[in-house]
Amino acid sequence: MKTGSTGGIARFDSPGKGRGLRATEPYKVGDLLLACPAYACVLSVGERGYICEHCFARKEGLSKCGKCKKAFYCNVECQRKDWPLHKLECSAMCAFGEDWCPSETVRLVARIIATQVTQKERSASEKLLLLKDLEAHLDKLDNEKREMNELDVAGLHHFYSKHLDFPEHQALLTLFAQVNCNGFTVEDEELSHLGSAVFPDVALMNHSCCPNVIVVYRGTLAEVRAVQAISPGEEIFTSYIDLLYPTEDRNERLRDSYYFNCDCRECTTKSKDKVKLKLRKMGDGLRSEEVRKMTRYARNAIEDFPPPAELLEMCELSLDKMGAVFEESNVYMLHMMYQAMGVCLYMEDYDGALSYGEKVIKPFSQLYPPYSLNVASMHLKLGRLYMALDRTLAGTTALKKALEIMKVVYGKDHSYIKELKEEISRKK
Repeated sequence: MKTGSTGGIARFDSPGKGRGLRATEPYKVGDLLLACPAYACVLSVGERGYICEHCFARKEGLSKCGKCKKAFYCNVECQRKDWPLHKLECSAMCAFGEDWCPSETVRLVARIIATQVTQKERSASEKLLLLKDLEAHLDKLDNEKREMNELDVAGLHHFYSKHLDFPEHQALLTLFAQVNCNGFTVEDEELSHLGSAVFPDVALMNHSCCPNVIVVYRGTLAEVRAVQAISPGEEIFTSYIDLLYPTEDRNERLRDSYYFNCDCRECTTKSKDKVKLKLRKMGDGLRSEEVRKMTRYARNAIEDFPPPAELLEMCELSLDKMGAVFEESNVYMLHMMYQAMGVCLYMEDYDGALSYGEKVIKPFSQLYPPYSLNVASMHLKLGRLYMALDRTLAGTTALKKALEIMKVVYGKDHSYIKELKEEISRKK
């Protein structure tokens, strides 16, 4: 039953999945289905000085807030528009000093509450679904999640009590649960974390491990683009999780964060699991218990993060241990090599980062769906590493591969496309 529509998509009751979105007209790969402004968003503290606090534009020469000296803006107009929400933090940051440390979720919820106070009508991000109608799944929270919810409520009161009138306690618990279950991580073209946001209309999409759309960001605007051809009447599916991992892992992540199991084609057939879990051929073969033991080890590796040098050593030791059982293309080996690459980049060991990246890119290209941002971001990182090491031809080739994927998922007019084209032309 259709209960709302906008453009070529409509909200409907999805059998077995609750609410969902479906197409009311055909879409080709790369077509834009939906553009949704953030109901509320918050920039990561680590990105301050590089990204505009209001519009999330990345540029040099940002101007800082004259009072707190922490928030940065493109211009006076961005600063003026952000003030109704920035003022929640501005004086608090001055008052608390180094003790100002609310979580990003707490900061986002504070902005949601402030927005709700002044909101007089349905917002542009709620054409299909009101924020208050987002699923919370409070009855499904385990004790650990309930405790984290209570801590977030306490943090909200501690850091924002002078500037906000709060709803009653149960309403706050519900709001935090809604944000935890429906919030989005805003990322750049290298999948670096920029901030958090809520997009109610986008949250209507259900999950599939064979998604036909992808969600990307243009500043604080979420865009939904087709990565498969979509016919009228077909349900629109995105992916809530990283699709690299095998079926059991994916569903464990879905149960933990979203409280359901996926029944998509890939989860039903498990067609890629054998390739993703490829084992070394050793003598008469490995006993199943050895494989299960190593899989448990791989899934639990690096839960605590030591200093970078120690972390890199842990990655290398884990790779040696797992390498006795798993092929290099096994997803747990790939995960560990990807982690090691990130540590090498942090330590500015570009040769080390490149050696790991070169091992990861081919399996990534085979295991991820077409038009994957995970693959595009790896080509970007490799291209920039090659350039930093004066390997211009290899760098240009990698950047062009990233560009071909990005033109589909971001659209040809996105600022990331323009910037990357300029980057490639400068290196020729």
